[in-house]
Amino acid sequence: MPKEYRTVKEFNFDEYVVKRSRFIGYAKPVTTVEEANAFIAEIKSKHWDATHNVYAYILREGGIKRYSDDGEPQGTAGVPALDVLEKENLVDVCVVVTRYFGGILLGGGGLVRAYSHSAKIGVDSAEIITMAHCLDLAVECDYTFYGKLADFLSREDTVILNTEYTDNVKVTFRIKSENKENINAKLTELSYGKVFSTVISEEFCEF
Repeated sequence: MPKEYRTVKEFNFDEYVVKRSRFIGYAKPVTTVEEANAFIAEIKSKHWDATHNVYAYILREGGIKRYSDDGEPQGTAGVPALDVLEKENLVDVCVVVTRYFGGILLGGGGLVRAYSHSAKIGVDSAEIITMAHCLDLAVECDYTFYGKLADFLSREDTVILNTEYTDNVKVTFRIKSENKENINAKLTELSYGKVFSTVISEEFCEF
């Protein structure tokens, strides 16, 4: 399983006009075919009066790739939009490019450039992020060791999620899964084998 992948952070859009045709590039994170289809249907409903609503998406699960020219000449719309996702190495992303025809034909090359640019500005507006395979770890220690632990975690590539102060101190923090062995080895050395971490959960997350 890959330790990292690139996707977009949130739904967003951008638009531009070329030769009086208005292009709106939408992008949204999706993880299933159902989510992608629902998003496409939403944009088509919003822009029911548009000339075309072209889409493309790539899913991480199963490596599914789909696109539609939605009435534009074959290969001039959906494929350029899909190419943007592939060149950016994006997965779990759906883009929809809405076009309102302005009365001036763009030609095959012009359409390719317009749909490619529209998909790109849509993706950029949604913010490209890297998702890493992460582990949430918990460490429990007494108050005499807590100062060393806090200093150690601040110097490592960790994200502190929670700190509970009871009879002991329990710190929950997030790391990239690839760093687990290194973190545990250093923790064992620092505490002379008295303090160790336990895995609470694992997931892909923005890191």
